[in-house]
Amino acid sequence: MFNIIARKTLIKYCNDYPDAANALREWYHELLVSEYKNFNELKRTYGNASVVDDDRIVFNIKGNKYRLVVRVVFEYKTIQVKWFGSHAEYDKINVSKIQFKKK
Repeated sequence: MFNIIARKTLIKYCNDYPDAANALREWYHELLVSEYKNFNELKRTYGNASVVDDDRIVFNIKGNKYRLVVRVVFEYKTIQVKWFGSHAEYDKINVSKIQFKKK
């Protein structure tokens, strides 16, 4: 099982992007109970996931309409949510450096 930090962040994204809420909740529950040991194992399930700097993984959400950026440390079974937004918003960020910021 993974520890996903922070659930409140995902709830905020669900509220900000209501049309993506079900897809985000589904992603959360799938990863919460998963047992992936490395990116290659995760990639077998999430074929469109991409790895970037700093152990970050980008997930396509809701048919690639949205992108979710997380930092995964497989050794400690930890996922830290970094960013979520539309594909167009994603094109404007630096995935390697983006941090979650409370509004």
